[in-house]
Amino acid sequence: MMRKISLLFAGALMGAASVLAVSGHSMMSANAAGSDTYRQLAIFGDIFERVRANYVEEPQDRELIENAINGMLAALDPHSSYLNANDAADMRTQTKGEFGGLGIEVTMEDELVKVITPMFGTPAEKAGVLAGDLIVEIDGEEVRGLTLQQAVDRMRGLVNTPIELKILREGADKPLDITIVRDIIKIQAVRYRTEDDIGYLRVISFTEQTFEDLQQAIEDLSEEIGEEELKGFVLDLRLNPGGLLDQAINVSDAFLEKGLIVSTRGRDDRDSRRYSARPGDLTGGKPLIVLVNGGSASASEIVAGALQDHRRATVVGSRSFGKGSVQTIIPLGENGALRLTTALYYTPAGTSIQGKGITPDIAVNQTIPDELLGRDLTRGESDLRGHIEGAEEDEDGSGSIAYVPQDPEEDDQLAFALELLRGERSDPAFPPDPATALPN
Repeated sequence: MMRKISLLFAGALMGAASVLAVSGHSMMSANAAGSDTYRQLAIFGDIFERVRANYVEEPQDRELIENAINGMLAALDPHSSYLNANDAADMRTQTKGEFGGLGIEVTMEDELVKVITPMFGTPAEKAGVLAGDLIVEIDGEEVRGLTLQQAVDRMRGLVNTPIELKILREGADKPLDITIVRDIIKIQAVRYRTEDDIGYLRVISFTEQTFEDLQQAIEDLSEEIGEEELKGFVLDLRLNPGGLLDQAINVSDAFLEKGLIVSTRGRDDRDSRRYSARPGDLTGGKPLIVLVNGGSASASEIVAGALQDHRRATVVGSRSFGKGSVQTIIPLGENGALRLTTALYYTPAGTSIQGKGITPDIAVNQTIPDELLGRDLTRGESDLRGHIEGAEEDEDGSGSIAYVPQDPEEDDQLAFALELLRGERSDPAFPPDPATALPN
C-alpha cells in the first residue's frame, strides 16, 4: 500500500500556517531570456544600488534581496515564495513530523503562550506542564513582544539541551520555574478514538508519518471495537491545511480498491501525472463518512475528492478551502529553497477544486458559540489576493467557516455523521452507491 514516490507537497496558506508540495526533479527554464528582460534586470540593479546608497537608514543587502525575491513570487500567487536557509529547515522539520522540542501544543492569549495540552510521554508532560499554563518567560526572556512562531522557535532546539520556563498557573500563588530537557518529539499526524461502535480518525496534517499513523489507528480501532460490532469510520479532515501529496495519495488508497486518485497538470509535461489506487481496503469496506469544512485544504481535499468521486465515502460538513495547486520545492543549496506553483491537481472525475473547493454530499453547518459570533471564521482560497482562478470557480467562491468545537458533545457535524452510521438518521447520499461513481 505504501508507495515510494518523489515528495510533492499540496498545501495551503492559511493564517501563519503553510503546507507545501515538493518534487524531486530539477527545473529548467522554458525559454531563453530576451534582450528586453536583461534591460529590465539592469533597472532593478540600478534601483538596488540607489537604495543602498541613499535610503535614510542603511539597509541590509540580504533583506533587500530577499524582499525583492518574495515580492516577485508573491505577485504570481499566494503559495509561491522564497525560503531562506532557516525557513527551508523549518519546512523540512514540518514535513518530517519530528523535531527536538518539549512536546506541547500552544496558542497565544493576552500576549502570553498558553498551553493547550502537553503531549503524553513528552518532556513537558513529565516535567509537570499542564493544560492552561501560561508561559511568561523562556530562558529568562519575556514572551510579551514575541510572536507565537518566535516563541515556538525558542522552545525548539537540540536534543538533550535544557530550557527554563516561567509559568503562571491558575491556583498557584506565584510563578512556577520549570526546567525541561528537550527530546525528539514525534508529531502525531492522526488522532483516533472509539465512539462506542464507530471508529473516529482525525488526520491533523499530511507529514511523512501520516499513512503509518492511519494504518495503526485503523488496526487499533478495529481490534478494540471488534469487526462484528464496528459500524464504520469517520475520517475527520476539518482544519487540515494539507501537506505531502504522496501521503494524500496513500491515505486515499487506504480506503480504495482501484481507480484514479488524483491527477496533476502543469505547464511542463513532467508535472502532469496520474496516481491510481492499488487493491486493498484497510477497513475491509466498512462504511465511511468524511468530514470537511473551510479549514480543509489541498491534500485533505485530494482525499475527500477521491473518496467522493468513487462513491467510497459520503462527504459531510461545509465547503472546503479550495486550494487545488501543487508547489515544487526547488533546493538552492545553502541559500535555502524556492517554493513554486508548478501544477494544478484534479479529482478522479477531472474536476478542479481550485477556487471552488469540495462541495459536501450533505451540508451540515456547525453552531458557533456566542463568544465567537461576529468574528470572521470563514477561510477560502478564492478570498486570497492574487490566487490562480480555477476552471470551476464561480461567484460563490470557495471555503466556509473553519471552526471545530473542542468538546465533541458540541460538534454538530460529528454528531450528524455518527447518527448516519448508526442508522439513527437517513439521507439519500448515505450510503453512497459505487455504481454511480463518476468516470475517471
